[in-house]
Parts: sequence; structure tokens; C-alpha cells
Amino acid sequence: MTAVLITDFPELGPKRQGKVRDIYDLGDRLLLVATDRISAFDVVMNEPIPDKGRILTRLSGFWFERLKDIVPHHLLSLNVEEFPPACRPYRDTLAGRTMLCRKCRPLPVECIVRGYLSGSGWAEYKNNGHIAGLPLPPGLVESDRLPEPVFTPSTKAELGIHDENIPYGEMVRKIGEDLAARVRDVSLDLYRRALAWAEPRGIIIADTKFEFGLTEDGTLLLIDEVLTPDSSRFWPKEDYRAGGPQKSYDKQYLRDYLESLGWNKQPPPPPLPPEVIANTRKKYVEALKALTGEDLE
Repeated sequence: MTAVLITDFPELGPKRQGKVRDIYDLGDRLLLVATDRISAFDVVMNEPIPDKGRILTRLSGFWFERLKDIVPHHLLSLNVEEFPPACRPYRDTLAGRTMLCRKCRPLPVECIVRGYLSGSGWAEYKNNGHIAGLPLPPGLVESDRLPEPVFTPSTKAELGIHDENIPYGEMVRKIGEDLAARVRDVSLDLYRRALAWAEPRGIIIADTKFEFGLTEDGTLLLIDEVLTPDSSRFWPKEDYRAGGPQKSYDKQYLRDYLESLGWNKQPPPPPLPPEVIANTRKKYVEALKALTGEDLE
């Protein structure tokens, strides 16, 4: 199947292009098309990862269904035959990588839950013993499991701008105390449920990002993507050893490759060799199989 780097369907209404998704405004609903673009350090690479959008969509659909008793979600259908008639000329491109979704007002924060000490959380802990203003026990090492999962919100930056961890108090100022407490508690519940599913299947979810929105009547919805290799750190449980970086089923492999180049993490990105593209795809496919039991068709 041909990789999809970008879509252009003007008949489907106005389009907004994110790092990975092309979002079409259908008027009363949204069409979220997961392309095969991949970003690292908030910069979109020039080369696609074949089938990546299909994997993200399959995993998100799996988790939306599995977690719907915790919080409602925005997904209406993954079946291209149920999309509006204007989509039919593009069904071959849309099939398997597209979500028809309810409209809502996205919250201006990203909701990060960390069960293990890694990434920007590890970097911040090394500097001051905190993550996003939350004190952690002294003496932790990289990739340590935390005593309890922690909620560390971040900014929701525009394309090309780095997200930044923020204290919970700043999140309260942005969206209000009641709503902040609600999304914090829901995020922690979602993470714990997902962790309990993934670990017996050989995957540690070290951390993940959730996004939420509000409908016109004030209903809180889980939106965007959920518990994918793009929004989470997935580690193979059998290889886990605290004290350093971990093997992964996510795009940490790509990040590590880019770090080895000494790239300044600003556009333009360096080219990706064929073996890096192939190995990244393989990790995404392995994550799908482990978590859902399904092969990529």
C-alpha cells in the first residue's frame, strides 16, 4: 500500500493540517485522517512511515471502545461506508486511517500521565527533583517506576513549537479548578486501566498523553488519538531494566537516531535512511499486535 504523506480533498471542506493528521471540517462533524507523517521533537520528518496512520487509527479505535465507560469519546465511526457521500471518491485513501468524529472545543492543555521516569520528566527530575512542580522521592534513576502515576500537564503548542510541562496550578488558571480536577482524575483512571491491560501482554506504558474537549452542552470528551506509539512510550516488559534508556515499541527509536546525528531539533529535519524507516514501522506493527492481538491487514 502506498504511503500517505499529505491529503488534499477540497470537496470535504476546510482542512487543518497537524503534525500527523489532516482534519476536514464537514460542518456538523470532523474527519480526522491519520497520514503516515511522523514528527520528532515537534518537527515533522520529510519521509513517511508506511502504514503508520492505519496503525494509529486502529489502536485509537481499540482504546476508545475499551475505555468508553470511563469517559465518552469523540469517535463516531471508522467505517468509510458510513462517512458522508462526499467522501466516497476518496474511500481508498480514507479507509483504515480515518475517524469520523463529533465536534467539540478542545481544551488548551495536554494531559500527560507518567508511571515511569523518562523523557522530559527524567530531565526535569535530574535538575530539581520535580516534574511540573510535583516533588518526587530522591534517588530515583532513569526509567524507574514511580510510586504512583503522576499527572503532569503541558502546553498545547502550535506546529513547530515545543510543548512545555506546566504546573497543575497553571492548568487551573487556564481551564478552571473543577474542570482541571476532572481531567486529571480521568487521565489517571485511563492510564491505570490501560496499564493493567498492556502489562500482561508484554508492554509497559511508561507514559502517555491524553487530549480532551467540551461539547456545546458541556460534556467532556476524550479526543484526538489514544494510547498509540505516537502519544505514548511503550516498552517491552521482558527487557525492562531501570537505570537507563529502554528498548521501545514507539518513536523513541527514531528520536535516538536523530540524537546520534547532533541535529539541532529545528527545521529542516535530516533525511531518514530506509533502515530507520523500516525499523520504525516494525515497532509500530509490533505494538499493534501485542496490544490488540491483531495483525495489520
